[in-house]
Amino acid sequence: MTAVRQVDVLVVGAGPAGLAAAARLGAAGAVRVEVLDREQQAGGVPRHCAHGGYGTLLHPLTGPEYARLLVTAAEQVGAAVRTGVTALDWAGPLSLHTISPGGPETISARAVVLATGARERPRAARLVPGTRPAGVYTTGELQQAVHLYRQHIGTRAVVVGAEDVSYAAADTVRAAGALVVAMLTDLPCAQTGEARALDARLRRRVPLLTDTEVTELVGHGRLSGVRVRHRDGRTTTLACDTVVFTGDFVPDHELARRGGLLLDPGTRGPAVDGALHTSRPGVFAVGSVLHAVESAATAAREGAHAARAIQRWLATGDRPESVPLLLAPPLRWIAPNRVTPADHTPYVLRTSAVLTRPVLHVTQNDRLLHTEPLRTRTALPNRTLTLTARWARRVDPKGGPVRVTLA
Repeated sequence: MTAVRQVDVLVVGAGPAGLAAAARLGAAGAVRVEVLDREQQAGGVPRHCAHGGYGTLLHPLTGPEYARLLVTAAEQVGAAVRTGVTALDWAGPLSLHTISPGGPETISARAVVLATGARERPRAARLVPGTRPAGVYTTGELQQAVHLYRQHIGTRAVVVGAEDVSYAAADTVRAAGALVVAMLTDLPCAQTGEARALDARLRRRVPLLTDTEVTELVGHGRLSGVRVRHRDGRTTTLACDTVVFTGDFVPDHELARRGGLLLDPGTRGPAVDGALHTSRPGVFAVGSVLHAVESAATAAREGAHAARAIQRWLATGDRPESVPLLLAPPLRWIAPNRVTPADHTPYVLRTSAVLTRPVLHVTQNDRLLHTEPLRTRTALPNRTLTLTARWARRVDPKGGPVRVTLA
């Protein structure tokens, strides 16, 4: 029979969200915190993102530097960070079966934090037909091949997608010494900052094909091209030996699903309130498993925010009553997706269509709680929008769902 080991807080996932939560909890000094990660090195996605953009304006960091900083911060306050450990399934409400090179183990905790992250859909899940040649990557596979394993990826690449992660993939392609033949998106414009899009198109000479989708991969042994179709019906073949499918993230919610936690239909991650409580008492969720995918800084902030709620849970065992937060199309998802009157952290949401001068209405039982024009003039798919939580105190926790609609 496998022995059961007890900790105060068990964090599953050693990315920015999980490590930030562990560091904040460890700094409190009163809990035994353990962080598990199935990878051989802690730090999450940033550890193989060699580009900059991490840290702060005064202290800019590369991805690996940022990952090391997070790991050090957690370990210095006493959190145990264990790599090469996989959480297999639940052994009880707050217990997990795990496996590592040291053998199977069951760990029980007073609180569990799911920080399992997200992954990009591969070519097969996107139902792109054609042959099965070498040279097909997701962004994560590309970054690991280039920055971790120093592999040769090819000479001519097509990047599928035009959001922030797509431009990061294009940077990785160039860092590997390959040419970016084109970026393409089925939307009418790029979904990144205007300056970044102009820099790629004008200074780096990367063509952007909008209203365009991949219809087939061509090549035997090695990719030789991708067939694409424009919205007006025109088709062409782009000659390339590498294609990178970017974006289209899905949460790694297997552990949440196996535990029977309530999942939000929009994000497809665990449903949480403003304190990041899931539907199971004592289980919290943070980072990209909630809303795939935000920046590492956003994930770290969520981890720190969850740590405060976890401390309250350990001290009192209380969890506030919440009601669902629902969206009307073309709004796609919102997180957190349950509301309590005590919530104060802003909500993040996304749209599935291009919106001009969007105005949001928040209602409960046909009672208007809040109206907010969004700061952006144009809201784009794959770009995060924010909604203040100042109206949450007006929510009736005994009432019906809160609804967010476009004016």
